[in-house]
Amino acid sequence: MTDTTTLAVTGVTGAVGRLTADLLADAGVPFGMLARSPERAPRYPGTSLAAATYSDREAVLAALDGVQTLFMVSAAENAERLGEHLAFVDAAADAGVQHIVYTSFFGAAPDATFTLARDHFATEQRILASGMRHTFLRDNLYLDFAQYLVGDDGVIRGPAGSGRAAMVARADVARVAAAVLQHPGQHVDVTYDLTGPEELTLAEVAEKLSRHTGRPVSFHDETIPEAYASRAKWHAPDWQNDAWVSTYTAIAAGELAGVTDDVERVTGRRPLSLDELLRDELR
Repeated sequence: MTDTTTLAVTGVTGAVGRLTADLLADAGVPFGMLARSPERAPRYPGTSLAAATYSDREAVLAALDGVQTLFMVSAAENAERLGEHLAFVDAAADAGVQHIVYTSFFGAAPDATFTLARDHFATEQRILASGMRHTFLRDNLYLDFAQYLVGDDGVIRGPAGSGRAAMVARADVARVAAAVLQHPGQHVDVTYDLTGPEELTLAEVAEKLSRHTGRPVSFHDETIPEAYASRAKWHAPDWQNDAWVSTYTAIAAGELAGVTDDVERVTGRRPLSLDELLRDELR
């Protein structure tokens, strides 16, 4: 980074990282960016850009030289993600980073039903052990993905039962991140549980999607064997199938329920509901 840049942002080629970078740039905040694919990264006046993957220790050390506050967006889902996270946290600590703001997952725990929430917990533990200050943004499921749960036949399938999820819009996560990054001293060693303003069953999600899109959408509560069988057509590895299915079983277990006011407390604005998000997207 440059001599005057003490804030770095990762994930800028993805949705949350890009939205956060846009907000920081609009606010006139100087920051640098790390990107796995720099050719896909946005450009902002006066903003530096370094090419680095989470597991490339030397590139990360160089990119984070002089950085005090780091926005660490969790890596794309893959079989090696946890290893990449741990390597990046270790390199950040060795580079002298003082404060990490990390996008974790709602209910992250070693025994979480959603398998990837366990990896988020392990990443949090590595950050805590590093001695760096932290802010954990534990995001619920993304509202933006609700419409992509629907199959070609207009059915949402999964073993979620009548469980509820307090899904949050990616734009709200980005607004929280941008607020924290502009005033990190006000958010030291804090965990925020980021949710939308309501908790919904997938049957209720289907009803809202039907109403806004004009296309009939329904929810089918699969058994767990049915869930694995219906996803076999994608020939995904076991870890991916487990993650897909456990997204639904976590809802059924009640682990994604519970609305918080953390988005509004940090940003001063009420988070988006699914109705509002769909209305804006389909306008």
